Amino acid sequence: MKMRKRKLKIKNIILLVLALLMTVGGLVSYGVYRNVAKSISNMYEPLKRDSEQQNAAASHDPISILLLGIDERPGDKGRPDSMVVMTVNPETKKTTMTSIPRDTRVFIRSKNTFSKMNSAYTYGGIEGTVQTVEQFLNIPINYYIKVNMDGFKDIVDAVGGVTVNNRIDFTLEGVHLSKGKQHLNGKTALTYARMRKDDPRGDFGRQQRQREIINQIIHEGAQLKSLANYQEILTALEKNVKTNLTLDKMIDIQSSYKEAAKNIKQIEIEGEDKKMDGLWYHIVTDEKRKEISKKLRRQLNLKS
Repeated sequence: MKMRKRKLKIKNIILLVLALLMTVGGLVSYGVYRNVAKSISNMYEPLKRDSEQQNAAASHDPISILLLGIDERPGDKGRPDSMVVMTVNPETKKTTMTSIPRDTRVFIRSKNTFSKMNSAYTYGGIEGTVQTVEQFLNIPINYYIKVNMDGFKDIVDAVGGVTVNNRIDFTLEGVHLSKGKQHLNGKTALTYARMRKDDPRGDFGRQQRQREIINQIIHEGAQLKSLANYQEILTALEKNVKTNLTLDKMIDIQSSYKEAAKNIKQIEIEGEDKKMDGLWYHIVTDEKRKEISKKLRRQLNLKS
């Protein structure tokens, strides 16, 4: 009976660990658990301030996690293709996912100039991106999870593909996707996640599809069929994911925050698409920015 309970506990831990990494679980044996711990260690990439930062997860305070999908290409440092801030409150048992349009006009402190939000990564890497998001939303970012979007297809293939409900018939980069429910492999899922121009909702539509794929990866990976290829899943993660979350921190989060993960509210940062200095930006008014900031600060139990 004790062994059974331990296996169930390990299964829940792994489910949360891989869900936070935009992937999947369903792995139960101690040998698999050790392999996951090793893989998480290889993904670990701390921020400079982490040694001084209080561990919010251990104290059961609300936490914030920045999720980044990076479009990395040969010879190019890359830019975020998807940016989502998760705020999780274990007291209210609520989670908020706020999508930040990549063209949002923000102040980049390291360059002392205004630019697009995704430029923060080009100029200052993950450190600069975290700093810019914190300044824009006026909230602290406790943790981040960065995924290489090009390698995203490896993760999709590792879980056996994903099923989506496509609402727009379109062709992109030689891949055609018709309307309706269909099962996608890694290549087509990446196309589905990247398309923007044919979507009347632009960035907001793309963000919605990316969240759909993430949810489907978690669903597919939680099925027992994933037990047969867990090493392929872990290999895909190690190649494509970086985070400042350690396995111990993930276990702490699983223990105290799992109920909040069942109640997710999504926020989109609305604004006006406008051309300035020869470039198109997503302009968010101070009023709208402060409105969203107030909601997130309330979610994190911070003073408005």
